[in-house]
This record gives sequence, C-alpha cells and structure tokens, in this order.
Amino acid sequence: MLPIQFNRVLPVFRLFSLPVFVSALLFGSVQAHAEVEVLTSIKPLQLIAAAVQDGVGQPAVLLPPGASPHHYAMRPSDVRQIRSADLFYWIGPDMESFLSPVLRGREKPSIAVQALPGMTLRHFGDAHAHNAHGDAAHAAHDNHEHDDHDHDHDHDAPAADTHEHDHDHRPGSLDAHLWLLPANARVIAEDMAHQLAEIDPANAERYATNLATFRQRLDALDERLQARLGKVRAKPYFVFHEAYDYFEAAYGLGHAGVFSAGGEAQPGARHVAAMRERLEQAGPSCVFYEPPVRPRLADSLVRGLPAKVAELDALGYEIAPTAQGYELLIDTLGSSLAGCLESL
Repeated sequence: MLPIQFNRVLPVFRLFSLPVFVSALLFGSVQAHAEVEVLTSIKPLQLIAAAVQDGVGQPAVLLPPGASPHHYAMRPSDVRQIRSADLFYWIGPDMESFLSPVLRGREKPSIAVQALPGMTLRHFGDAHAHNAHGDAAHAAHDNHEHDDHDHDHDHDAPAADTHEHDHDHRPGSLDAHLWLLPANARVIAEDMAHQLAEIDPANAERYATNLATFRQRLDALDERLQARLGKVRAKPYFVFHEAYDYFEAAYGLGHAGVFSAGGEAQPGARHVAAMRERLEQAGPSCVFYEPPVRPRLADSLVRGLPAKVAELDALGYEIAPTAQGYELLIDTLGSSLAGCLESL
C-alpha cells in the first residue's frame, strides 16, 4: 500500500510545485521592487518621507542625531549611501553646501526641496516670504564674513521688533529652515508621492492615500495650534538660534531677540550684560535653546530675572521616523512654546 499512496501523491506535488515556485519568485520580485530606498539629508525630511512611505518602505537619514546640517563632514560610508539610494532629498545648497560635490556624480534622482515649485521661502533680514517659482527658488548666498564684534547686531526689522544677529545667518541669505512651515511640508510630501509612484507604480495608490491622510492630519494639527498659540502671541521670548521664522509666520508669533555668543563659545562680559539688559527690559519671558545640550549661558542670563529657560527642537532630535513623526515635530514645537509662555 505504501508505494501506491506515494505514487498517487507524487503527481499532485509535481503538478503544483512549479506554479507555486514561480509565484513565490514573482511575489518576492514585487516586494523587492516596492522597497524603494529613500534617503534624506536631515531628520525632518525623513519624517515627511515616512508619512508618504507608510506601509511600503522606511526612509533613511544621512546626518546622525545632533549633527548640524550647516557644518557636517561626510564619511566615505555617507558617500556610498548617497550614491546607492533610489531617491535622495536634501534642503539644498543654501543649507547643505557640503553635499553639492557628491551629488554632481549621482545618477539617480536628487531633489533639493528649496527649489520645488510652490515652496514658500524666507530670507534673513526680510520680513516678507517669497513663493518659489523658477529663479526665486535659488537664493544667492551672501559670502561676506560676519563682523563678530562684542555687541548686539540688529536686523533690518521694524523698530518694535529688534533682533540680534545670528552669526550663521547673514542678512539676505535664504532661511533654509523651511520644513518648519507645514505648508512647505505638504509641497515636499506631494513631490515625494509623485517620485515614489514613478519608481514604484505598483504602490502608487498607497502613496496617494498616505499623502491624503498626511494632509488631513496637518489640517487638524494646524487648527489646534492656531487656537492655542493665538493666546500667547503677545508674550515675549528669546532664542539662541534664528531657526523658527517659518513656524512663527504660520502662527502669528515673533521672537523678541536672538541671543548670539558672537561666534565665541564663552561670550565676553559686555555681551552677556547686553543680553541680560534685553531680558530685564522684556519682563517675564522665556529663553529657548535647542537640544541636545542646554547651554550654561542660558541659566546665567536668567539668574535673578523673571525669565524661564525651555527647549525648542527644530530637528526632531528624539522623534522616531514614523508616519506621524512630522506632526509630532510641529506639535512638540508648538506645545513647548505655548507651555512656557502660558506659565508667565
């Protein structure tokens, strides 16, 4: 009986083994094709990409946590990662000039988001935003060296809102912190969805659905932040890095000043005295620093004054790259501002 049972089963196995094997190969091929390798220069762009790729792939990021996109020295492994990625998104040469030489030899798509049509761009020292169309997207760099004297430097701002100069951000140069405007994140996400659909048409519908869901979540978040931040717009606050103009423009806010160490790790006594005078004049206020390090200068400035020190994270330092990561970045930024200002 055993030989008979074996002979009856064997043809069935032979009948189905080849189609099953071919199907497995095809399924594996589709899966491999769906895993489009997206690489972004900085964390905020990775968070936007994660929303568009949700359920299909996981974007990677070039700069490690805490690294500055203004000053980054690439390693050979970074160059290899850039060259192998299917899609590479970066802010552009106005923030990440170190990337330009590497990208010249790259064959696959590289997208500088500062040049995308529909982006709203701002320039340091300019109170007005610009919509990026054609040449407007390519702001010229001001290559003059900053004058690091031991005193405050003011922007060409209205008299009621005088700013100290951030030594990394020269007047007239592009403010490249453009991801902090949710409207710009929409434009970036739209381009990502389009590019991914071109490379991976099998998942085009999923990318479109993810994009629509992302827009809806941003609408809901914007409504919440407008309501909460609208109550603290008149309260003064200071920052150590002029990175928040896009966010402030979206929600009607404006920092009272930018505390700069004048290019020095330990500013001089005159400079510290000038900064404390600004705080004294402001009255109850908040002083915001960026992670990962709380500067000792912040605590020295507020000592004995009705001012509080709090953190503002423009890069999503500890945020996981999930579909909701970008909203969490913006929500945390708004909550940090509101939380400190509400307590004054």
